[in-house]
Amino acid sequence: MIPVRRPGAWIAGAALALALALAAAPAPAAAQDIVPNAEPLDVALRTGPLTPEEVLRSSALTFPAILEAFEREAAARSDQLAADGAFDLMLKGEYYDRLTGYYSGGYGKVEARQPLRPYGAEVFGSYRVSNGDFPIYENYNYTNNLGEVKVGALFSLLRNRDIDSRRFAIEDTRLAASQAQLDVMLVRLNTQHEALRAYWRWVAAGEEIHVFEELLEIAEARQVGLAREIGEGARARIALTENEQNLLRRRTLLEQARRDFATASNSLGFYLRGSDGQMIVPTRDMLPDLKRMKAVPSAEALAATPVGEVIRSRPELQTFRLALERATNKVALRRNDLQPSLNASVELSRDFGQIGPGGPGFDSTDTVVGVTFSVPLQRRTAQGALSRAEAELRETELRQRRIADQITTDVGNILANLGAAVKLAELADAEVKQANAMVQAERTRFRLGAGEFFLVNAREETAANAQIGAIRAQLAGRLAEASYNAATMNLRALGLE
Repeated sequence: MIPVRRPGAWIAGAALALALALAAAPAPAAAQDIVPNAEPLDVALRTGPLTPEEVLRSSALTFPAILEAFEREAAARSDQLAADGAFDLMLKGEYYDRLTGYYSGGYGKVEARQPLRPYGAEVFGSYRVSNGDFPIYENYNYTNNLGEVKVGALFSLLRNRDIDSRRFAIEDTRLAASQAQLDVMLVRLNTQHEALRAYWRWVAAGEEIHVFEELLEIAEARQVGLAREIGEGARARIALTENEQNLLRRRTLLEQARRDFATASNSLGFYLRGSDGQMIVPTRDMLPDLKRMKAVPSAEALAATPVGEVIRSRPELQTFRLALERATNKVALRRNDLQPSLNASVELSRDFGQIGPGGPGFDSTDTVVGVTFSVPLQRRTAQGALSRAEAELRETELRQRRIADQITTDVGNILANLGAAVKLAELADAEVKQANAMVQAERTRFRLGAGEFFLVNAREETAANAQIGAIRAQLAGRLAEASYNAATMNLRALGLE
C-alpha cells in the first residue's frame, strides 16, 4: 500500500484563507436612507405673523407621512440590493477523509461560482487535490500529486435564456425603487397641498372672528347708549330689550366662530411642527395681515402656462408607466416558464504534478460538454400564470388611461373654480362696500330720529354677512390656487424647492 499523505490541514487552511479574503472584501454599497437635507424651522421659538412659507417648510421637513415615504423608498432600495445578491460570487470548500478502514483516500476541494446574466450562464473554477487509495466506485476522486484544476460554464438555451426569476427580481426591484421615489414626490405634493389648505382655512377663520367681534362690540356700545337714553326718558325700554336680543345672537355667532377657529388651528397644527416633530397649535397672535399678502392670480394668468407636459410628468402617471413595465416583465417571465428547458455545459480540467495513485488515466486534459433537456407535457400552471399576468397588464393600461383623464379633468375644474372664485371675491368686495354704505346711512337716519332700530341692526348684520362672504370667497380662491399648484407640480409655490 502506498504511504498515506494527509493534505487535509493545508487544504482546509487554504480554503479558509480564501473564504476569509472574499468575506473581508468591501460589500456593495447599501441603499442609503434619503432624508431632507435642511433643518426644520423651530416654529415654537418664532415671533410675528405665521406665513404660508413657514408652514410649508415645517410640513416638508417634519410631517410623518413624508418621512414614512422616505423610509419606504429606503426599504425599496434595500430590496434592490438584495436582488442583486442573486449574482454574488459564491465560494465553497469541501474536505473528505477516511480516519479508519481499508482504504485511505481523502481529498480537499475549493470551488468558486459566479452567476452571469447573459444566457442565464454560470462560470466556475475549482481546485481539488487527493491522497491515498479510493475504492473503485470512488476512483473519480483521484488527482495527480499537485491536484486538479477545473473551469467550466453552464448556459440556458431556451428557458431562462433571456429572463429568469433572478434577473426578473433585479429589474422588478429597480422599477419598484423608482416607484417608491415617485411615491415620495406624490406624498410631498399631497402633504404640502393639504398644509396650504389648512393654513388658509385657519386665516379665514381668524378673519371671521374679527368680523363677529366688531359686530358684538357695536351692540355692546349701543347697549350702554340705550341704557343712558332710557334713563333720561328719551327712549322706550323695548329698545334695550331688543338690543339685548341682538347681543345674545351676536355672542352666539362669535362663539361659533371661535369654535371654528379652534378647529382650524388644530388642523393646521397637524402640519405645523417644531424641530422635534411635535405638533404646534397656532394662536390668534400669529395670524397674518391679508392686506400685505399677494393677491390670488387670475385663472387666465394660470391657464396661459402650458400644463400638458406638467400633467404628463405627474407622479401618478410616471408610476403607471413603471407599473406597465413591471407587468410586461412579468408576462415575459411567465412566457419563459412555458418554454422547455435546454441547458448546455462545458468543462475543462487538468491534473498537475506526478501521477498519483489513480494512474496515468488521470494525467490528461479533459474537455467535457453536455446537454440536458426537459419539458412538461402539461403546462397548466405556467399557462394559468401567464393568463393572469396578461390580464393584470391590460388592467394597468386601462387604469393608466382613467387616471390620466381624471387629472386632466381635475385641472380643468380647478381652473374653472379659480376663475369663479376670483370673480365672486370681486363681487363680494363690492357688496361689502355697499352694505357698509347702507349701515352708515341707516345709523345717520336713526340718530336723526327718522330710522328704526330694527333696520339698523339688520343693516349691520347684512354688512357682517357680506364681510363673511368676502372672506370665504377669498378663501375659495386661495384653496383653488393651492390645488392648481399641486396639480401642476409647482414645487416652488409648495415649498419644495
